[in-house]
Amino acid sequence: MNTFGRIFRLTSFGESHGRGIGGIIDGCPPGIEIDLDFIQGELDRRRPGQSRLTTQRREGDRVEFLSGIFEGKTLGTPIAFVVHNQDHRSGDYDTLRHVYRPSHADYTWQQKFGVRDHRGGGRSSARETIARVVAGAVARLLLRKTGVSVQAYVSQVHTVETPRSYKELDLSLTDASLVRCPDPETSARMVAVIEEAARQHDTVGGVITGVVTGVPPGWGEPVFNKLHADLGFAMLGINAVKGFEYGSGFTGTRLHGSEHNDIFIPGETGTRTLTNHSGGIQGGISNGEDIYFRVAFKPVATLLREQPTVDDDNQPITIHPEGRHDPCVLPRAVPIVEAMAALVLADHFLMQNLYIRTENAQKKERKKDADAPSN
Repeated sequence: MNTFGRIFRLTSFGESHGRGIGGIIDGCPPGIEIDLDFIQGELDRRRPGQSRLTTQRREGDRVEFLSGIFEGKTLGTPIAFVVHNQDHRSGDYDTLRHVYRPSHADYTWQQKFGVRDHRGGGRSSARETIARVVAGAVARLLLRKTGVSVQAYVSQVHTVETPRSYKELDLSLTDASLVRCPDPETSARMVAVIEEAARQHDTVGGVITGVVTGVPPGWGEPVFNKLHADLGFAMLGINAVKGFEYGSGFTGTRLHGSEHNDIFIPGETGTRTLTNHSGGIQGGISNGEDIYFRVAFKPVATLLREQPTVDDDNQPITIHPEGRHDPCVLPRAVPIVEAMAALVLADHFLMQNLYIRTENAQKKERKKDADAPSN
C-alpha cells in the first residue's frame, strides 16, 4: 500500500530517479497554520549532501504545495505537494540493470511485480521518505496546538553508544552534531567510526532514540491499533530499519515484576508513575508519561567495493557499484523517525477527538431523553 494512517492519511508517490517525489495529505483539519520555513527546514535536515558524512548527491529538495492551503492555513481539503528531483545520475546504475544487489529489494521486488526500476532502487529507495518528512512536518504543526513535542537523536553508531539516557541529555544540541547525537564526546567518536567506514568503502548502522512529550492519557486503542503497535508499524516501515522497542524494551526482560512495575503516585496535574519502564504506554493507551523508543538501523546495503551476487538469469556475477551513497544513514534518518512518530500521533489525536465528540453527542441524547416528559 502507498497510504499511511486512518484519519490523518498520507499517500506518497515517486521514485528515486523519476521526475520527483510527492504526496497527498488527507484528513488534516482546517485552520492549521502552515509554517513553510519549518517544513523546508525538516526537509533540509533529511537532504543529501548536507555534510561530509552523507551522500554527496546534490538535491535542493524544495517542496512545492499544490493544494489544500490558503492564506497560510489548511483548508481541510487534500494537501498535495511535490519535490522535484534534480541531481539524479541514472547512468551510475546501468551496470546493475540485470543484477540483484545483496540485501537490497532488487530480487524481492522483481519476484513480486515482475518488473523493477533499477535506477537507485526506484520506489524502494529511501528517497521516498521525502514525502513522509513533509507530511510529518504538517502533522507536527497540528500537534503543536496540543502541546505535544516529538524529538529524536542518534544514540548509537556501530559499537559506539552514548551512556546517557535522554533525560540526561540536552536534546537542543542534537542538530549541532554532524551525526545528530546530543552527547558531544560520544558524537565525536561516532563521527570517527563513520569516517573510517567510508575510507574502507564500508558502511555502519546504529540506533535512533525517539522521545515524545506532552501526550495526555487516553491516546491509543486497547486491542488493535495500540499506540505502541502503530509506532512500531511506522518505524519498521522506514528503509533499513531492523528493530523497534519502547520503554524498557528487551532490557525489561531481565527484571522481576517487582522491579519493572511502574507505581502510581499522586501528581500536581493528576496521577503519575514513579518510574517509566512502560515508556508512556500501558495497555496500548498513553498514560501521560514520556513516550520513548529505540529504532535499530542496519548498515547501508550499498558498498562501493566488489561483492559476489547473481544476475536475473541466476548466474553468479561480481559487482562493483558506483554512485554516491551514505556510509551511515543515521544522521539523515533522525527527521524521518520524528516524521513517522508525528504521523502516528496526529492520527491518534484525531481518533481520540472523534471518540470524545461521539461520547458527548451520546450524552446529549441521553440527557434529552431523560428530560423528555413521559406519556
